[in-house]
Amino acid sequence: MSHRNPQPRRTPVLARHSQHLHHTTTVKLLADPRTTYLAVTAYGDDHVAINGRALRRSLLLLPDRIDELWGPAENATLTIEHLAALATLTCDVLLLGTGVKQRFPPPAQLRPLIEAGRAIEVMNTQAACRTYNILVAEGRIVAAALIIDGNQAPITP
Repeated sequence: MSHRNPQPRRTPVLARHSQHLHHTTTVKLLADPRTTYLAVTAYGDDHVAINGRALRRSLLLLPDRIDELWGPAENATLTIEHLAALATLTCDVLLLGTGVKQRFPPPAQLRPLIEAGRAIEVMNTQAACRTYNILVAEGRIVAAALIIDGNQAPITP
C-alpha cells in the first residue's frame, strides 16, 4: 500500500524566491603561460595589428616576441641581410609575407636560408598573417617575417 505524506512539501524560502535573486559570481581567469602568445588581430594593405596594437612597418613576429627593427621599408628593398637574420631563428615553420603581392625573393637572397637548411614559405603578407595564427594556435613554433609596403610610423590609437 502506498503511503502519502499528509504534509505538503515545503520549499525553503530562498529556493522559492531564488528566481528573483540576482547572484553575481566573479571568476578570475589566469593566463596559462603555455597558451599565451602573440597573434595577428587585424591586417590591411598598410598595417598589421598584433594583439590589438597596429603597426605600419615591417616586422618579425614570433609567438613570444616582436622584432620591430627587422625588415625592409617595402618588398623592393628586401636584402640578403634581412633573410640571413631569419636563418638563425629556432622555429618549426618560417613564413615570409612579401607585402600586398606574393613575390619570391631571387635565389641569391635565399642563399643564407639554403645554406642553413631552412625552408621558407613565401606568400603575401595577409596570407602569412592568417597562416601564422593557425599554426601558432596549434602550438607550433612559427616565425613570420611580415613586410608592410610603404612603412610608416606605428598607428597611434
